[in-house]
Amino acid sequence: MQEPPSGFTGSDALKAPQTLLAALQSDTGLDSAAIQRAAQISETTGERLELILSRLGLVSDEQIAQLHVSLTGHARADMAKAVVNREMLDILGAGFCRRMALVPLGEGGDAQEVALVDPADAMTVHMIALKLGRPVGPRVATHTEIEAALDRAELETDATDLDEAAAASIADLERLKEVASEAPVIRRVTQIIRTAAEEGASDIHLEPTPQGLNLRYRIDGALRAAECPPAHLSAAIISRLKIMARLDIAENRKPQDGRIKTVVAGRELDMRVATTPTLDGEGVVIRLLDRSGLVLDFTGLGFDERAETDVRKLITAPHGIVLVTGPTGSGKTTTLYAALAAINDAARKIVTVEDPVEYQMAGVTQIQTHASIGLGFAEVLRSVLRQDPDIIMIGEIRDLETAKIAVQAALTGHLVLATLHTNSAAAAINRLRDMGIPDYLLATTLRGAVAQRLVRKLCPVCAEHDPGAYSISELAGRPLASKGFKRAVGCEACGSNGYRGRLALLEVLTLSPALHDLLLRQADETALAEAARAEGMRDLTRHGVERAEQGETSIAEVMRVVSIR
Repeated sequence: MQEPPSGFTGSDALKAPQTLLAALQSDTGLDSAAIQRAAQISETTGERLELILSRLGLVSDEQIAQLHVSLTGHARADMAKAVVNREMLDILGAGFCRRMALVPLGEGGDAQEVALVDPADAMTVHMIALKLGRPVGPRVATHTEIEAALDRAELETDATDLDEAAAASIADLERLKEVASEAPVIRRVTQIIRTAAEEGASDIHLEPTPQGLNLRYRIDGALRAAECPPAHLSAAIISRLKIMARLDIAENRKPQDGRIKTVVAGRELDMRVATTPTLDGEGVVIRLLDRSGLVLDFTGLGFDERAETDVRKLITAPHGIVLVTGPTGSGKTTTLYAALAAINDAARKIVTVEDPVEYQMAGVTQIQTHASIGLGFAEVLRSVLRQDPDIIMIGEIRDLETAKIAVQAALTGHLVLATLHTNSAAAAINRLRDMGIPDYLLATTLRGAVAQRLVRKLCPVCAEHDPGAYSISELAGRPLASKGFKRAVGCEACGSNGYRGRLALLEVLTLSPALHDLLLRQADETALAEAARAEGMRDLTRHGVERAEQGETSIAEVMRVVSIR
């Protein structure tokens, strides 16, 4: 029998987890009761004790890895840059590697580098050396890192092994269903969704081209390209998503909408799937709604103190209409949910009419519209008014009939919160005018309008001073009292993008007596906006420059989202 590799010395004595557990107990303060509970699970399942402790949340994978490094003297594997040795993986077998929590790395050599969760397991290292017929150089990695590396290797194998000719020339519907249900396609789709969830993406874009599918994720409001799926899997991936969303996979000539509910890494995701026919095939856009990550308070959404105060004044009015405006993806609906959370109590009945219902709220009656069966916003609102609500939230005012019912509700003592697609707060008034609402009714019912945009926050690790921002900020009439302007650079912490997370820019127009009179005199959007600024309204540009001046975002990002004027 071959002897254990000579390079594996000094740590052979650590053949059982006792030494590691002692170190964990010393480092983390684990009590004996927790260890005993984990030991019972370990005996039942056969899993290693320290991994059980990690899954119970008593210690982290990284704590275990660092203790292995200090106890054994083996180096920590850089799994972000590591390359899986496919030849050695085939010899060892993927099942063996998953079972023993290890993965071969590198391009070979005298000693084969192998990343292990437990490099102190001399028996496992000896088995690897026997299978490979060469010495082994253990490296320390976490269980999650090894699983991810093995997943990537499997996906690459799947893309190569799947019958390309059959996948590329699928004409038979039943064959298409079969291929879409095969393990390689399922794994690829799962990986796309998992990556989106891990990266905090709001949307997944799969766009057909003559060369295959382009894959992009929208993260913090900006699209980022990702590794494209293999071209021969394009039809199967689109079909798999349509099956998951309960869409008709035989229909590829007209758009379809569906939903997928799934759990990724313990987080419940609700995904809205929209397909559309293009010149090169069907494209798919998936909107991800992370219910577990929903923040329903203004501070958590990135409002500053002044913006929160202004919005709270509007939503605490006893009746009237409050509008939230902005383009798609600017956070309008989330702001309305935060507003409802702020005023939701047992003394008020709140009813929402939405398409779709994005998040469920306790204590709120939420209604989903179904235009396909004649149950649109107007039809639902008419029935809602007979339910004696105090507050009504309308997902979007899209037509004159819905706008008329909203005005009627406000006139009869209800507070109505709704969204509109306009570029500024004052433009919301023009939008309702264009729909056919008379000025005297607007002046009577409208309490105010909030225009909103989302800008990316600068990465706190790599942002640097931006001397060129001052001249631009002068255009917005900002006094240069601060030297806090910064610009994006990019580093490992932010994925080389220079930004992490988003915050809100807001323009809150309150219908004061002066604006009320202007509205009755049929003043246009420009006159209303100028009058509001004269009364102290902070427009989107000014708010953006303020946040850039405080070093929260960059002038370049503000200019991307709003016009500097």
